[in-house]
Amino acid sequence: MCFEAKRLFRLALGPVLMLLSAATMAAGGEVSSFNMSPGVTAVGKEIYSLHMIIFWICTIIGVGVFGVMFYSIYAHRKSKGAVAATFHESTKVEIAWTIIPFFILIGMAFPATTTLLKIYDNDEADMDVVVTGFQWKWKYEYLNEEGENVSFFSNLRTAQDEIYNTTEKGEHYLLEVDEPLVLPVDTKVRFLVTGNDVIHSWWVPELAVKKDAVPGFINEAWTRTTVEGIYRGQCAELCGKEHGFMPIVVNVVSKEEYAQWLAEKQGEAAQIKDLMAQTFSMDELMERGKATYERSCLACHGASGEGGVGTAIAGSAVATGELAGHLNIGINGVPGTAMQAFGSQLNDVDMAAVITYQRNAFGNNMGDMVQPIDVFNHKKG
Repeated sequence: MCFEAKRLFRLALGPVLMLLSAATMAAGGEVSSFNMSPGVTAVGKEIYSLHMIIFWICTIIGVGVFGVMFYSIYAHRKSKGAVAATFHESTKVEIAWTIIPFFILIGMAFPATTTLLKIYDNDEADMDVVVTGFQWKWKYEYLNEEGENVSFFSNLRTAQDEIYNTTEKGEHYLLEVDEPLVLPVDTKVRFLVTGNDVIHSWWVPELAVKKDAVPGFINEAWTRTTVEGIYRGQCAELCGKEHGFMPIVVNVVSKEEYAQWLAEKQGEAAQIKDLMAQTFSMDELMERGKATYERSCLACHGASGEGGVGTAIAGSAVATGELAGHLNIGINGVPGTAMQAFGSQLNDVDMAAVITYQRNAFGNNMGDMVQPIDVFNHKKG
């Protein structure tokens, strides 16, 4: 009897916790750690409303069922002389508990289907953005005519000191990037989501977007918000050891500010194109190479080239060996290892600079200089 009482208590605990969390939600979203966010899009708010409707339906059903059960246990207990009934079935009861749930489910299915149709309505988008997941960063490419030639990688910006607990963690720990995705307000944006290596998942809760990035496939999602602001998300698919280090930051700005940002990005692309035809001094290559190394290489190869996840750069056979071999590894990576192919991730100017930096920093002192044209010719060859 004691065992049965414990089992019934555990069964009843679910609705009780649901009611407690509901009370917390009613006090205000800012004090709740249990509920989802309505976000800043019309679809997001509709999803939230649907979620709350289903939540309350389930809560009422749970309270009703367990209420009747506990009343029956109390009112018909053996100590009061209750005698068990001898009937085996009731056609009326069976019809009732079939018909009633059927209509409850139909009532749930209708608004759910309506919302799902809106979620998957990717037509008539004002602009398209390709989102590609890499281990472990995101690449964004604007496909509309105004955004031609605008593409960039978005990398984790949280300092290594915070990650390794040598300094205090910031407000947005592991949720900062060097290049956020910028979108105009009140614009329907279609995302074409894919992966470069393994399965990732692009998830920004407040924009009501969560879509898997699968290599070889393109999945579609969309968003539209009338609220300017900064919205943060993360990769929601376990994609390897650095899974927790590929955040998403989306800046939704006014259309005027977006046009200005887009013009600046196009100017940067044109500037890079011009730089690729130039010849740089050692000092210029080392300065740019150091910045590129700290952005793209430091996490694996160490701040002083000492290695870690990746092999050491200081004194390595690659950095002090043949230049062509070093270029080949930087551009094409090493299959089967954590060394990615950076040929598509870095432009030729940055690739030339970082290879020069690696061959002359950390005590390597090879004296080699790599120019953008060298990188271009190596890729072409």
